[in-house]
Amino acid sequence: MKEFWTSFASLLDVLAFCQSLLQMVFPPELRFASLKFLNRALNCFSSYCYYDITEIDGVNTNELYNAVQLYLSSFVSASGSRLSLTRAVNSSATTFGLSNNDCINDVFDGIAVQWEHVVTQRQSQSFSWRPLPDEKRGFTLRIRKRDKDRILDAYLDYIMDKANDIRRKNQERLLYTNSRGGSLDSRGHPWESVPFKHPSTFDTLAMDPERKRDIMEDLRDFAAGQAFYQRTGRAWKRGYLLYGPPGTGKSSMIAAMANYLGYDIYDLELTEVHSNSELRKLLMKTSSKSIIVIEDIDCSVNLSNRSKATRAAGAAPRSYYDPGAPDAARGGEDGNNTITLSGLLNFTDGLWSCCGSERIFVFTTNHIEKLDPALLRSGRMDMHIYMSYCSYPALKILLRNYLGSEAEDLGEAAASELREAVEKAKMTPADISEVLIKNRRNKEKAVGELLEVLKARAESNEKYGGMREECELNGVVMEEMEEEEQEKRALESPKEGSDCDDDSCKKVEDDDDEEKKKKKAI
Repeated sequence: MKEFWTSFASLLDVLAFCQSLLQMVFPPELRFASLKFLNRALNCFSSYCYYDITEIDGVNTNELYNAVQLYLSSFVSASGSRLSLTRAVNSSATTFGLSNNDCINDVFDGIAVQWEHVVTQRQSQSFSWRPLPDEKRGFTLRIRKRDKDRILDAYLDYIMDKANDIRRKNQERLLYTNSRGGSLDSRGHPWESVPFKHPSTFDTLAMDPERKRDIMEDLRDFAAGQAFYQRTGRAWKRGYLLYGPPGTGKSSMIAAMANYLGYDIYDLELTEVHSNSELRKLLMKTSSKSIIVIEDIDCSVNLSNRSKATRAAGAAPRSYYDPGAPDAARGGEDGNNTITLSGLLNFTDGLWSCCGSERIFVFTTNHIEKLDPALLRSGRMDMHIYMSYCSYPALKILLRNYLGSEAEDLGEAAASELREAVEKAKMTPADISEVLIKNRRNKEKAVGELLEVLKARAESNEKYGGMREECELNGVVMEEMEEEEQEKRALESPKEGSDCDDDSCKKVEDDDDEEKKKKKAI
């Protein structure tokens, strides 16, 4: 037994010596080339082809990877033996997936294929202009060589269509916002997301029904217009400008559009974007079938009307491409924010707007007159939607939403009064909703109080004319102005019951002035 172990140890020494000699004679590059050649030689005799689908393709997220992951999760729970379970924040849906380096078989058109979920650790990098995930994820598809030309393209198209159907069926949409200061998360994404559960729909939106039908028809044509956009050579995108007084339902309109189409929403905060290049990178990281929203664009950065700015400065109009143009034309600099009007125009209608497909851009503003005409032209903002004050058709929708009854059920007299009062009152749907939701349990009280509020507002409009609308657009409430005016009149009028003569009152005023001067000197 002792001789056996002695011989075994000698054999190990010989193997170790041979290994050291091999490493000295054959450098690492030669060994790598030899292994690569051996692998290719074996593949020539193999009857399978392998296709790698990585999670990140360069700097963009691979949509095919997401589609494969969603497709496999639809049937992996029934056939897989070891699965990974995930659930998003604030979500009630549990997602099944393949475990790391696990395999699953699938059959398409009578041909068997195999998927493998490959997860490897990424090598640490000393410096990188953008952080990468610690793990490198991907799927490997194995198909027989004789079947690849027959099913590969059709199979991948089937997976993409199936994934889109699953997304629409799950109705699990996301609301994204750009990270503060352009920072990236652990997986290298500049967007943070939460589940989108806004209940607004076109049925509940307080707007004239005919206008809603026009908007819905336009959205349907866009979603089904891939062939049209390809035939005409246009990027598959569309722009909507929502403008009008505050409280008229611009945010609810965006939510209704997302729920109608089943799109995700990217709420872009321009004040957190520091440069045009950062804006382009954010656009590259958005997915197809999404709505990119910039709310209150006239307040986000300095992108005001160039013609007004140049007239105010007493200079001739200059192009926003001119580096010597005024700040209003170039977008201005707000702290570290160097977004220019040219950068925003390229974002919505330039070459970079074509890096994805089936995207909708939505801008909102309370002051359309402050926007530069270049932002308003057709091709960037294809459809201008004015969100007006509440009309009688919109009021009928609010009554149905909050009180559960039609306006005709209230009686002809009440309906006639409401119709006449709401047209004169010029109240926003948000203001009317506050009155209805406060008395939603008592229908008669809600209607009665609403009539009083509408009539009071109508009388105020007749008294102040167009001043109310202008003040509301500037964020000033007319009731506050009325109170201030009453206080001013009370202070200017002499006090009743004052028994001091003119000389004594003047003396008191002189004493007050002397005390103020002493305090100021101190």
